[in-house]
Amino acid sequence: MPLNTPDLTKFPPRSPRVRLGGYVILPRCLDKGRAIIAGKNGEYHYACPLDQRFLEFAGIDPEALKKELATGKGDGEILEWITANAKNKPKEQDIAAWSTFAEQRAPSDVETREFFNGLQKAAGPKREDISTWFEMLDLDDYVSFGGKA
Repeated sequence: MPLNTPDLTKFPPRSPRVRLGGYVILPRCLDKGRAIIAGKNGEYHYACPLDQRFLEFAGIDPEALKKELATGKGDGEILEWITANAKNKPKEQDIAAWSTFAEQRAPSDVETREFFNGLQKAAGPKREDISTWFEMLDLDDYVSFGGKA
């Protein structure tokens, strides 16, 4: 397995906060895509609803991106491919604003809040500081691989 292929059965993908080209979510999406290709994705899903937020914002087809990942390209090469192939061509300030908004996203309706609360109760029932989706994902990843909330 190449060094740039994460084994998500042994450790989580990168945090959704990690940026590549200014985009949050992207490095996590790449980790999951590479792991799917290698059959090492564990319980993680490529092109999940979180990944879709990035893919739709940039205007990238998930299957085309997966095909590029399968060539063994590194993050920088994939970012170049995304920049060249993105339908939406967001500007740097648009990427920064979108990423900041994504980091701050929290459940916005009762049904979603109930779902979120269930996840939080399972991962860290005493963690009252968890309010955004990124915080929840980081906590869930940590706890899923043996960390204590």
